[in-house]
Amino acid sequence: MTGPRNWLTTALRLVAGIAIVVPAALLAGASPAAAHPMPHSVVQLDVHQASVTARLELPVDDLSRAGGIDLSDTTRATLSGRADAIRTYLREHIHPISSGGKAWQVSVGALSLSRTEQTSTGPYRELVAKAVLTPPAGADVRHFTFDYDVIVHQVVTHTVLVTVRQDWDAGQVDGEGTTQVGTIRIDTRTMTVPALKVDLGDGSAWRGFLAMVKLGGDHILTGTDHLLFLLILLLPAPLAATGRRWGGLVGARRALGRIGRITLAFTAGHSVALAVTALGRLDVPGWPVEAFIAASILVGAIHAIRPLFPGKEALVALVFGLGHGMAFSFVLAEMHLSTGQLVTSLLGFNLGIELVQLLLVFLALPSLLVLARLRVQPALRLTGAVLTGTAAAGWLADRLGLPNPVARAADSAGSHTTLLLASLTVTVLAATAWTLTTRRHARPGPAEPPTTTCEPYGTDRSAGIADSAAAQTH
Repeated sequence: MTGPRNWLTTALRLVAGIAIVVPAALLAGASPAAAHPMPHSVVQLDVHQASVTARLELPVDDLSRAGGIDLSDTTRATLSGRADAIRTYLREHIHPISSGGKAWQVSVGALSLSRTEQTSTGPYRELVAKAVLTPPAGADVRHFTFDYDVIVHQVVTHTVLVTVRQDWDAGQVDGEGTTQVGTIRIDTRTMTVPALKVDLGDGSAWRGFLAMVKLGGDHILTGTDHLLFLLILLLPAPLAATGRRWGGLVGARRALGRIGRITLAFTAGHSVALAVTALGRLDVPGWPVEAFIAASILVGAIHAIRPLFPGKEALVALVFGLGHGMAFSFVLAEMHLSTGQLVTSLLGFNLGIELVQLLLVFLALPSLLVLARLRVQPALRLTGAVLTGTAAAGWLADRLGLPNPVARAADSAGSHTTLLLASLTVTVLAATAWTLTTRRHARPGPAEPPTTTCEPYGTDRSAGIADSAAAQTH
């Protein structure tokens, strides 16, 4: 009996060894790409007052495997043929539930295909879907259960990251950053997909208002085109127009009046247009407005070189300000706010714009007044006008469908707001120091005592005294 048992044991060991060595050899010889982690899904939530909008970013290969919908050869042109099947599949696997246990309505809208890449993954195709999640009347959009198992119900290694991109009541309005809500993945112990509890905390209108004030300030700071228009229009304000030339000064008081009127007119123009466009929810095309803004800057640059409308700068600022206000309204339109949130946002956003705009005008004011008195004023003014005009021409061409490096360089300047503020501050200090130094040197010195004529030493004064006495006698 010992021989057969030893033979059987040896055979089992040999089989076990082969089972270990062969997979190890295959893994050792596998290409590095086979070890790359698979891409995950992303669900970005935009929280509104009465609904939640979800942007779904889904890897195409995993979606095809899980939904049984072959998207391998689907292009943007042929996507519409599979759109109904995709929407049906998504609705079957997205089930938000309110705190009271009532189901939300789910509607799936626009679908699109793109190519992307995540950290540690190679490029892959992605389906982007937009879904609107609407709770029952009276339900809280900030606290709900997110029962979601798209792809995960079939691909057990798949992961879904859920984030919040926009939440007005929480002060998250810029859409640039996201807040992590949680992760959805399969529970390997029970082989089920647990629902995600969404708790966004308590929000308030005050937090939304403050966030909009900050957003308005950031928008005017990073909006290089808006700043350039206002500053280039203010540049010749202290100068007098003689024919078709800028020459001489108008005086400090008159220059201040011009600067104030131009600033107020621009403020009035863009405030009115912003309010009408936003509250009226007007669907204004973007490119004509952006092209109009570029043209306004170009006109301002030419005016700084040769007077086009001397004395009427405030009227021009008012008219062109209407276009700038329409551009400001695009920011609010993208947020899809309720009427109450929109009114509050309009006030906060416009307040932020005005506060930063006034700050920049006050910083530029001393420099404008000092620059007009310098001998190098024409050269500096022409240089600034030419640079501004070049940027405006680049923007105008780009917004009319002709991309160019000038427009890209001008756009990138908006990301250097700290450098802009630092430069203006240094310029203000230099202008103030120059003004104080000039006044100190121009101030008259102390009055000199009256000069007296000294008589030669040894002169007899008796004759003068006698003459004086005689004059008094008579």
